Formats: sequence, structure tokens, C-alpha cells
Amino acid sequence: MPTILIVEDEPAIADTLIYALETENFQVTHVTTAQAGLDHFSRHSPDFAVLDIGLPDFTGFDLCRKIRSISRVPILFLTARDSEIDQVLGLELGADDYVTKPFSPRTVVARIRAVLRRGQSPSQNDSSLLSHQPDTMTVTCCGNPLELTAHEYKLLAILLGQPGRVFTREQLLEQAWDDPGSAMDRTIDAHIKSLRAKIRRHSEDAANTIQTRRGLGYTLVL
Repeated sequence: MPTILIVEDEPAIADTLIYALETENFQVTHVTTAQAGLDHFSRHSPDFAVLDIGLPDFTGFDLCRKIRSISRVPILFLTARDSEIDQVLGLELGADDYVTKPFSPRTVVARIRAVLRRGQSPSQNDSSLLSHQPDTMTVTCCGNPLELTAHEYKLLAILLGQPGRVFTREQLLEQAWDDPGSAMDRTIDAHIKSLRAKIRRHSEDAANTIQTRRGLGYTLVL
């Protein structure tokens, strides 16, 4: 049973997330200050940390920095700060994901599962979720071939080629379109939406591995 540490000073938000996580069989500890989170972490070494940024004693950024100095435990920021600068800073400090409030508890749980899967060893990782066969230009989901258009295939192949990397819409257009100038940024959004829908027919978890980095672009987390 994975153990999750939540550092969040708003009880209503914490209670919502705790319920969603415990329903999915996670073991959750909740504290309301950064220092309490650091103390708990040093004693119990949880499997995952969910951090707010605006905490009463010192910031979640500072807490992340302290945790990163001693551990590679996965970290997700859950915060009302939705500026691009804050998101970039959080990721550069070593966070594995960044979710802004208001949020969907189900989405947060799915993202936590995705990050935990990515950190597993190859023998443990459920690589059957999405599998790319470059020779035949096909992608399977849980063993089922996906019926993709040419652009959908190119987009998914790009994301699968570098899991964890954030691609801007412009980068995806340049790599997946023969004439990038003939398409718009929203074209990428539409194709990503279609990809998720096709993948979701076989696996909700697999569909959630294609994640949106608000203001930045898209990444695939396995």
C-alpha cells in the first residue's frame, strides 16, 4: 500500500484528496505546515509527497528543495498558483508534477499513479499500457492496436520517444507536420483530445499518461 504525505493547510482541500486517495487504497498522512511535513518525511520516508506552496511557516518550494537534498521521492505540487513562472520553478526544483486548484481529485490520483509507475523498475513497470512498434508504425494500448490517423501516430510517437519531456505546441507542430505553417496551436489540442479518447477506450490510466502542462505544452508520463 503506497504511503502518501500531504502538506496542505486548507482542511477542506486535504479532506477531499484524502478521501479520493484512501478510496484507491493509498495510506495517507496529512500535516498542515512545511516543518511538520519535513519532520514526518525524515521519520517515515513516504512513497509520495503532495505539497501546497502557500504554507504558514515556509513555502512548499523551500520544502521541496529540502526534500530534494536528501531524497528522490516523487513530489507533486497542488496549489492555487497557476502562473507559468511558478510552474516552471516547481518543476525545476525537482517536482514530478504540478496541479493547480481547483482540481479534480480523480485526476490527481491518476497523476500520482502515473508518477509512481514511472519510478518503478522495468520489471515492475506496467509497460503494456502503451507500446510503440516503430517498424510497423503502430502503437498498442494494453495489447490492443490503436486506430490512429497519421498525425495522431506521429504525435504519440514523439511523446513516447521521450517520456517526461515537456513539448511545446510549436515543437509538436514542427515534428509532426510536414508544413507546420498550415496548422495552428489548437490543432495540437484537438489531436491530443482525440488521442486520449481513443486510448481511454482501452485504459483510463493510459489516457491519463498524456498530461497537459498548463501554459507549457504536453508530456507523456509512464
